Amino acid sequence: MALTLYVDTARWRAHHKHVQEQFPGLVPVCKGNGYGFGHERLAEEATRLGADVLAVGTTYEAARIKDWFSGDLLVLTPFRRGEEPVPLPDRVIRSVSSIDGIYGLVGARVVIEVMSSMKRHGVSEQELAQLHAAIENVRLEGFAIHLPLDRTDGSDAVEEVIGWMDRLRAARLPLHTMFVSHLKAEELVRLQQQFPQTRFRARIGTRLWLGDHEATEYRGAVLDVTRVSKGDRFGYRQQKAASDGFLVVVAGGTSHGVGLEAPKALHGVMPRAKGVARAGLATVNRNLSPFVWAGKQRWFAEPPHMQVSILFVPADATEPTVGDELVAHLRHTTTQFDRLVDC
Repeated sequence: MALTLYVDTARWRAHHKHVQEQFPGLVPVCKGNGYGFGHERLAEEATRLGADVLAVGTTYEAARIKDWFSGDLLVLTPFRRGEEPVPLPDRVIRSVSSIDGIYGLVGARVVIEVMSSMKRHGVSEQELAQLHAAIENVRLEGFAIHLPLDRTDGSDAVEEVIGWMDRLRAARLPLHTMFVSHLKAEELVRLQQQFPQTRFRARIGTRLWLGDHEATEYRGAVLDVTRVSKGDRFGYRQQKAASDGFLVVVAGGTSHGVGLEAPKALHGVMPRAKGVARAGLATVNRNLSPFVWAGKQRWFAEPPHMQVSILFVPADATEPTVGDELVAHLRHTTTQFDRLVDC
């Protein structure tokens, strides 16, 4: 009995090909928990796509993935002096976002990140004059710009990239390759047309692996079902059942990521109102689970345990049976499955 990730493999891979056609020369991204699929599986899928470069989050991820992917590995986290040294092959490319970082990578293959409107990290316009001397002792693979997902000020992503291309060109820096993130296909076309001598390579993770929501589905197996009456005590905290119904023990707990939720940026009155309502319910121990039974998302009977969750299903609903599977609406990037089934 397990929390299972079911993958409609043909549909999933068809989506990969569609994205690849939209973004020629794309660099697949495999970081964190491998977008819910695991590093080994995504390395295999990147190889299937014919990718020559796979982007990973950290040097530790590169050390693990190097045995599963034979092409180049681009580490997205910028190099910092004093970081723990991790033995890596020469086919690993390091991102760097400071002049000092470049001087700390003598002889290495590097991609230089420029400071975008994200304001996360990157070389500034004022530092460009220092790059000529700095890059003499490294093997420059190109520049990179990481763009925001939302542009609430109405600015144009393409214009931001063009601005940096013009600055780099004015500084007489090599512009053979530019790695970009969070651009639309048509925006990439515009850039390629304006700068035909530069190869633009889109680093894509979420859109590639998770862009077709119907291609994957999590399901948790029912392990036990216990009938309870109103007032019966149950669980670790011995709470009382609010009404007659069933306690349903389902595979999937905190070790799987069930009950964990990344903070969301809320826009508009209705989403904010729903957020306030959820917070209010949580103060009286009413938390909606990600599991669905009989067409409805069911409530946690109590906070999820390490490997299972206990749900409350009211008596007027169909009684689940051991072995049934409940669809679970889980975030891929925070979920660890017990097994993956291609179907």
